Amino acid sequence: MSEPQDRWRDPQFVSGAHAWIHEQLDHTVSPVLEIQQTHVTDWSTVMRVTTRYRTSWFKANDESMRHEAAVTAFLAPRSGERVPRPQAYDPGTGWMLTADMSPRLREVIAEERSLARWHDALRGYAGIQIACEDAVDELLALGLPDRRLATLPGAYADLVAGLPDADRRLPPASDVEELCARLASYGIRETVQHDDLHDGQVFLPTHSHAHILDWGDACVSHPFFTLAVTLEGVIAWGVEDVEDSEDLGPHLTAYLEPYAARYGTTVAHLRGAAEIAMRLGWVCRAVNGHLPQDPDRTRVRLKMFLDGKP
Repeated sequence: MSEPQDRWRDPQFVSGAHAWIHEQLDHTVSPVLEIQQTHVTDWSTVMRVTTRYRTSWFKANDESMRHEAAVTAFLAPRSGERVPRPQAYDPGTGWMLTADMSPRLREVIAEERSLARWHDALRGYAGIQIACEDAVDELLALGLPDRRLATLPGAYADLVAGLPDADRRLPPASDVEELCARLASYGIRETVQHDDLHDGQVFLPTHSHAHILDWGDACVSHPFFTLAVTLEGVIAWGVEDVEDSEDLGPHLTAYLEPYAARYGTTVAHLRGAAEIAMRLGWVCRAVNGHLPQDPDRTRVRLKMFLDGKP
């Protein structure tokens, strides 16, 4: 039986991808000198493309994330230069070429021993979300999953019912519905949400302002759902990867400031919404990132929801 990753190593796929890369770059950007397949997962593959003058990256996704290329191209002109425009992309195959944006925030943090650069990344990311508030229909048409508040209680109930050994202590769907109603009462509009924003998805070319890449897990949802993964799942672990070693207050403020300005309110007021969203965000992540072949990851996310406070 073939493994899911075998499709990306299949000679027909590899030769087709190489031909497309040459077609896109040889006569428009720079002649291709070498192509190396550097990353293979069940759902995607990445190739490092060395040209005469620069490095580019090729990415292909499976059906569940094929929208990433078109979504990246859609977000780029609306992002205030926070999402780089693809050098080339094919909406049919989902193939995409992007310029090298190294280094990642992960490497910069290791060098500087500080998480302060997250502040710029979070402000810029909030700006992207705000800029896309009027583009929900277009984003859904491009293939982003619909994880808006109205959909979440039912999706949660279906997910839990489909897990053969789900934790019976998990709250009922009615609790999710109540939390969704409380969050909706703040009046923050739903928009694009990265859903996997960590320090390996943020890039700082020439150590400039932060760029946000890898939108394959993105969905349309409440924007603050981001805070579950980004703050609680990543930043809270600090430089030394120790749980609860980083003060989340300044990072949360950096993210909420653009929203306070947008909605004519205060960061203090929005902290209440953020508290609810940081718990509900794990429901969104569990639903949006569920892989039947990897139920353990879903259970971890649901446990984060179970253990949450609001």
